[in-house]
Amino acid sequence: MRSALVALVLFVVLGAACGGNPPVPRRGVVEADLGSWKFRRFQGPLLDVEVWIDGNKGEAFSASYITNDAEKRGRIEDKDLVNVTVTKYEKADGVVRETVKLVRRLAQEKGYQVEEAKIEGVRALTITGPAEAWVMWPSTKYVVKVGGQGRTSVPKGMVESYGERFPSKLPGGSLEGPLPPGPQAKPKKGDAVEENYDPANPKANLDNYDPDKVKIPERKIEPDVDPAGTSDKKKKPKK
Repeated sequence: MRSALVALVLFVVLGAACGGNPPVPRRGVVEADLGSWKFRRFQGPLLDVEVWIDGNKGEAFSASYITNDAEKRGRIEDKDLVNVTVTKYEKADGVVRETVKLVRRLAQEKGYQVEEAKIEGVRALTITGPAEAWVMWPSTKYVVKVGGQGRTSVPKGMVESYGERFPSKLPGGSLEGPLPPGPQAKPKKGDAVEENYDPANPKANLDNYDPDKVKIPERKIEPDVDPAGTSDKKKKPKK
């Protein structure tokens, strides 16, 4: 009975360990080999981020990978190198919106071809330019970019590996439809702030009222003459 119980516990623990997505790397990028791609270099944190979000600070981490063949021959060509950059933000506000805005701007520039695609289950934006190819997608408070210079395509296995760690939050039709919602703009200094209505303590709106329906009481001003009608000013009582 005891051995059966131990076996059941081990089965549950191992099953839980095998399920779910891999965790987010401690320093943003995977500092290990991914399939046939060999990890070679880490950089970060980098404060010069590509997707800039007002009021939401980000820092980037970069990793470089080379093919097994390049390592064997001791010479690296453009097709043998893939770079991955993961930018981490303080919060998720504006991450999806600003990523889409950046890619839309690239689509308007000459030489860049931008498309939305699903690569190994990861909904992403592909960016192909003169002698470069990239795949980019937002993931909650992260932006992931995979590709490199001198490339004509991006390895699907690399996109899949990072997509498991950073699930895409890119909505379908993001290049043509309305921009995804962003953070609510905070009122600037000096701007009027609209207060919520409090039924227990209502306040009059003097800028927008109907004078025929609302009677504002006039302030009573005490006359300077005494009740007897003399012109002498009414003396104030001494304190």
